Amino acid sequence: MKLLVTGGAGFIGTNFVYYMLNEHPKYKIVCLDLLTYAGNLTNLDEAMKNKNFSFVKGDIADRDFIYALFAKEKFDIVVNFAAESHVDRSILEPEIFLKTNILGTQVLMDACRKNGNIRFHQVSTDEVYGDLPLDRKDLLFKETTPIHTSSPYSASKAGADLLVQAYHRTFNLPITISRCSNNYGPYQFPEKLIPLMIINALSDKKLPVYGKGENVRDWLYVDDHCIAIDLIIHKGKIGDVYNIGGNNEKTNMEVIKLILDKLKKPESLINYVTDRLGHDLRYAIDPTKITSELDWQPKLNFKTGMDVTLDWYLKNDKWWQDILKIKE
Repeated sequence: MKLLVTGGAGFIGTNFVYYMLNEHPKYKIVCLDLLTYAGNLTNLDEAMKNKNFSFVKGDIADRDFIYALFAKEKFDIVVNFAAESHVDRSILEPEIFLKTNILGTQVLMDACRKNGNIRFHQVSTDEVYGDLPLDRKDLLFKETTPIHTSSPYSASKAGADLLVQAYHRTFNLPITISRCSNNYGPYQFPEKLIPLMIINALSDKKLPVYGKGENVRDWLYVDDHCIAIDLIIHKGKIGDVYNIGGNNEKTNMEVIKLILDKLKKPESLINYVTDRLGHDLRYAIDPTKITSELDWQPKLNFKTGMDVTLDWYLKNDKWWQDILKIKE
């Protein structure tokens, strides 16, 4: 079995590569990544030592390149993590998100069709559903919840999802889609909430908090996400969408205060800043479908997952310090 993992030098892709190499040691894994700002080849140093792993640098939106790669490698499954994913960046430069997230997905699916209708899995986000009110804890995102996007990022991911579903219906491409809640864990790029707050706190820098920090997210430890995708690509129903949630709803402020408490840093480091444009209030996923159909459950609760995550960032300070030097 040979898998193409696109975006495999990014946060979730990196963790998925290591998970699959460990869980399926006979599989061959090809990682494709353009190594833009959020892709880090050093993430894959240990994977490079595995004879069943190989890395290719390239752009999923480059049709000639992708077609040549598919013709050469003869993939059995494609798992598409490759995406521009930072909401703030999408507000500043929407076009980049449309090119990678929509057109890149189209190119990959065309290559799948051209090479025998290869099994294709699209990694999406709960952000395609928009947001939920803070005072209605009974409301959760289901797979049937209408798409209602808030940012250029979420609109680009929703556009890709609709295109993936259209390729299944029109061309009978064997697809699945997963929509996950906010991930956290090792290798997450430092501009995201949890690593940003950890790194700033360790450096005694101010922790920027949008608005009043009341926005709620459902947090999912990254390895639990990887387990879910593994189940979907092997046992999921072709053509279906699966929501993957961690059952860990927390306000941003709860997350930040937990980090400060764990690191024994003062709350005086918190710095309230102007809220993000179109900032979604609350995300919350109902994972009943994947739980009942594929027997998936998140293994780590938020407290345990955060202990593991904090420990990783403390032990791998050179990793994030090197990234910060590049950003400077």
